Amino acid sequence: MNNITRRRFFEDSVMAAAAIAVPTHLYGADSASSAKTRSAVNGRINAAIIGCGIRGKAHARELAKLADCEITAVCDPDLDRADEVGALLVELQRAMPSKIQDLREIFADKSIDVVFIATPNHWHALASVWAMQAGKDVYVEKPVSHNVWEGRLMVEAARKLGRICQSGTQNRSRGSLAEAVRYMHEGKLGEVNLARSVFYSARSSIGGPVDCPTPPRCDHNLWAGPATMEKLTRAKFHYDWHWMWDTGNGEIGNSNVHAIDICRWGLGVSGLGTSVLSYGGRFGYKDVAETPNSQIAIYDFGNKTLVSETRNLKTAPFHPTIKSMWFFYGSEGIIADAHLYDLKGNLVRTFEAKSENHFANFLRAVRSRKPTDLAADILEGHLSSALCHIANISFRTGSPASFKEIQTQLEALKVQDDVKATFEKHREYLLEAGVDPETDKITLGQHLYLNAHREEFVHNTAANVLMTRNYRAPFTLPAIEAL
Repeated sequence: MNNITRRRFFEDSVMAAAAIAVPTHLYGADSASSAKTRSAVNGRINAAIIGCGIRGKAHARELAKLADCEITAVCDPDLDRADEVGALLVELQRAMPSKIQDLREIFADKSIDVVFIATPNHWHALASVWAMQAGKDVYVEKPVSHNVWEGRLMVEAARKLGRICQSGTQNRSRGSLAEAVRYMHEGKLGEVNLARSVFYSARSSIGGPVDCPTPPRCDHNLWAGPATMEKLTRAKFHYDWHWMWDTGNGEIGNSNVHAIDICRWGLGVSGLGTSVLSYGGRFGYKDVAETPNSQIAIYDFGNKTLVSETRNLKTAPFHPTIKSMWFFYGSEGIIADAHLYDLKGNLVRTFEAKSENHFANFLRAVRSRKPTDLAADILEGHLSSALCHIANISFRTGSPASFKEIQTQLEALKVQDDVKATFEKHREYLLEAGVDPETDKITLGQHLYLNAHREEFVHNTAANVLMTRNYRAPFTLPAIEAL
């Protein structure tokens, strides 16, 4: 397990004092058949929710609707949050679950078949891999990983260990959207070589620097896990970890990942493309956050291009009448959300097809043992999350630039977008928000080229360093070879 044996893995748990027994049969193929047998016999799948914040509560609400799933445990380093989800489940007419602080106790519990991971981003991969090594199937929130290397490891773990692993990109279970994608893939929208992912949502400053006390019933060591234990200086302990590189991935990874995932799906592209360039910055206020609140990412897939835009300052809508987080531009029309428009933006039709609850879809695949039954297999989640990560790497390895310098760099790109017009609109948005890009300079990211097969950048050591991270022992991921 990469510097930590399985024995140490459990001995290092804060639950070691309780002498947790770790059944060895939880590792390997036997656990897959035992989980299937238990589910078939008792009619219900025993589940644990790991991470009891906003998304953990959403998981509880969704799972409470499903009669074939019993939520037997909830887990969070902050026991106040675990209490909240437990109370919510009781309110939803479900039994009070066990409330656990250390997720390793969940993995050691052979009665739990599946885990639903809604932790902060920096825990997604490690929790998923440890769960799969312990013989459990996994539903993991988006972005599925904190960095590109983690995502690939998750895919390999699912494949090598025979686990079912679903990504929390729930739009993949929307029937109307699947119908719209099918329409494009059948060529009915004509040639489609450009898609845009759009997320516009105002966010205020997170404040700081201030002393950030750990909540009274929260184990900070368990919360940090693979991340550092550096002193926190943000005003709010929970949620605002999204805007720190050590634990989060910014708004592109928090929200825009949904639209990026749909754009990948509709364009029919695989892998990470041939190159990426991202520009933007954190504008409009001063705080301790590190991630951009305004960001453009341009992904080159050869004859197809994906452009992602994130705005967290006050802004006009992307389109005056069409409301959507994704737009596909074909020679015969436009698809936005699950609607077809003509080239002038007039509504032609709305796609309609039956949807499936994304959580129910996961449980169905758990029973069938067929990853092909998943609406959002971990591979899809990895690739969409990885696009967010490589855009952030471009940004993080960039430097402040003038309007002219950015324009010159963009005009050199050979992509399926009027990059000059896209940049000018982003500049206008900043000006309207009271930001002067010539004073508060935009960061122009490096134009990074990719070896798609190896999922690494070509001839760029500094960028490749950011494909992974340093892990704090004992919260380390195993090498792929050790799975």
